[in-house]
Amino acid sequence: MSKEIEQAGYRQNAQGHLVPQELIRPVDKLRDDVVLDIVDTARVLRQAMADFKAASMKKIEDFIDLSSNEYGVEYGGTKGNVTLPSFDGQFKILRAIGDHRVFDERIQAAKKLIDECVVEWSDGANVNLKALVDHAFRVNKQGRIDINQVLGLRQLAIDDPRWLEAMSAIADAIQVTGTSQYLRIYQRQPNGKYEQISLDMSGV
Repeated sequence: MSKEIEQAGYRQNAQGHLVPQELIRPVDKLRDDVVLDIVDTARVLRQAMADFKAASMKKIEDFIDLSSNEYGVEYGGTKGNVTLPSFDGQFKILRAIGDHRVFDERIQAAKKLIDECVVEWSDGANVNLKALVDHAFRVNKQGRIDINQVLGLRQLAIDDPRWLEAMSAIADAIQVTGTSQYLRIYQRQPNGKYEQISLDMSGV
């Protein structure tokens, strides 16, 4: 809503209609003021957190470059994951880079092979194994098959050619669609364990 409209004494309701201020109950105006004030503050806070993350990631990247170039120290491991402890060990910072993975159409071929194995092994009698497979292949709230659930099947030591072919199809069906960077900060507790310093509002 524009400042001109506010000054003219109107507020826009949920249907998009302009309502004169004098026709709005005081409690409704007060509620609106409280909500908008919190939203404005939240937007500022969110931007501050985004700036903090970007600046922190840049500091970590600069330090890794400096350490590698000047001291020959190699930090991190696969996919650029890095853990940096403070000198006294009270704090540590984890930079993690994770892939966004989805299955392509080949996952359906893998599911068919697995179903054939289950039917043959159970001879149509034992439904528990089929329920386990169906559970692994269920879709999440986004309508996608959960990668980790399906990959859990690969941990089963089953030496059957069709099963192994299905496991190979599962691996081939994984497509990386992008990556995300995560910043986690930990503090050591009196018991020696590290606890994450929550930057999630629900955990504060």
